[in-house]
Amino acid sequence: MHKRRDATDVLDRDFLDARCKILEIAAILDRIDRAPARPGEHPDARLGQLRRGVEALSEPGPGRAETVQHIFSLEYDQDWRRKMNVPRSNSHS
Repeated sequence: MHKRRDATDVLDRDFLDARCKILEIAAILDRIDRAPARPGEHPDARLGQLRRGVEALSEPGPGRAETVQHIFSLEYDQDWRRKMNVPRSNSHS
């Protein structure tokens, strides 16, 4: 059985990777903010998703990944197979 790593072990292993990803996200948001908007265009919902995702990272507790996943997920649609033209599988009949 593996010994559970403590917070310092996790930071030792993941700090530089996390730092890199945060810097990358900051640079993307900077590019978006510097880019001119198209005349008459409504705010893009994806930008709102990015901002909510970043805000979710500052919430304490172990549920951040799940929260961020929900921000970027579509609501379940029972009719998705028809809409995406996916044939039904007969293996579970």
